[in-house]
Order: sequence, then C-alpha cells, then structure tokens
Amino acid sequence: MIRAVLLDIDDTLLSFAGCVRQTMREGFPAFGLGEYREDMYGAAERVNALLWGQIERGELDLAALEQVRWNTIFSELGLVGDGVAFERYFKEQLFWSAVEMPGARELVDCLRGQVVLCAASNGPNDQQVNRLKVAGMLDAFDHVFISERLGAEKPSREFFDACFAELGDIAPAETLIVGDSLTSDMAGGAAYGLRTCLFRPDAAAERFPDVDFAVSSLLEVLALLDRLG
Repeated sequence: MIRAVLLDIDDTLLSFAGCVRQTMREGFPAFGLGEYREDMYGAAERVNALLWGQIERGELDLAALEQVRWNTIFSELGLVGDGVAFERYFKEQLFWSAVEMPGARELVDCLRGQVVLCAASNGPNDQQVNRLKVAGMLDAFDHVFISERLGAEKPSREFFDACFAELGDIAPAETLIVGDSLTSDMAGGAAYGLRTCLFRPDAAAERFPDVDFAVSSLLEVLALLDRLG
C-alpha cells in the first residue's frame, strides 16, 4: 500500500526547460547576445545536466553553480557575455516561473488528501516554494522537501533521511517517488527502498530496467496508484 507520494518539481510538475527557453528568448537580446534560436537550447540543456550531476555527486554547490552555469553555456554557444549577471537575471525569472507540465494540476488535485503528498526537489528553498505557490499548488502538499533546507541533495541518503524524519511512521516501501531524473529521483529513491516511477514523455518507447514503473503522462500515476492500493 502506498501511503506517501514524493513528486519532483522541475520537469515533473513545473517546466524548468520552458523557463530556460523563455529566459534565453527574452534575455539574449536584452543582454546584447543577439537573437535566440531554438538550436541553442541543446547547449543549455547539456551544460545544466552536467552541472547538476556534479551537484548530485557533491562535487559542486549552488553558490558555485551560479558562477559557472551561464558562462559555460555562453562558451558552448560562442557568445561573449557576463554569465554571472545573466545568472542573476535567470534566477529572478525562475523564481516566478510556474509553467505547468501537462496533467500536473490534475494529479496534485486528485492526490490531495488521498495520500501524504510531498514535493521533493533539489534547488534553492525559497525559489522552489514560491514557484509552487505561484502555480497554486503549494497548499496541496503536506510536506515540501527542498535540498537547500534539508542540507543535502537527491540522490543522497541524507536527503531521504531528512524526508523520512518528517514523515514519521511512513516507511520507504510505502512511498512512491515520481520524477524525471534517472539519477536523483530514480536511483536515489531505489537505493533508499522507495517505489520508483519515472515520468518522461518518451517512457512508452524505451525500457528502464532499474525503475519500478515508467509513465509518459502524469495522469498515468493515478492509475498506477489504484493498482498498488
């Protein structure tokens, strides 16, 4: 029986990718970097994934991320600009960004009061909490677990230790984690004994042997929970 559900935020409930694209589209001309082209997004995605992988492994912290992220992206794109200043602009944009992933609101509304509903995310605490608030989802959550507040990032055991210290008598085996990352969400959850559900639009077309369940739509999580009881 599943008593608690942990939902990732970025690219699970809210579109981080959408915010990055919007920031580049509006910010590049404003910062004298020229017009944004859609083929530029791939560089931002690759650099961001690389840096967050370093954060998950404890090789980089959030303060260092702010110093290198956009400078590295600019270098990849052959652009010359102040990456630290652009990072400040990006963080302001992200703080207020609440672009919902398809089905996110329906999922949260359906789970509210049916399970112990938790958000579980790496990132700055105030930023992630505010994004849920702007999206009108914050009040649906019984717990909001953000790495900055907990002092540890997914997929570390310390992150999940802190979560379950607040969850009380709920066991990992009674908990489902839903997220888009094979490392922070799936590997971290599995190592701690949680049931794991990968959310990716391409989930139906691929096989993920180290994941308990894979869905291509957030609303599939509801049917999954019905089966699990």
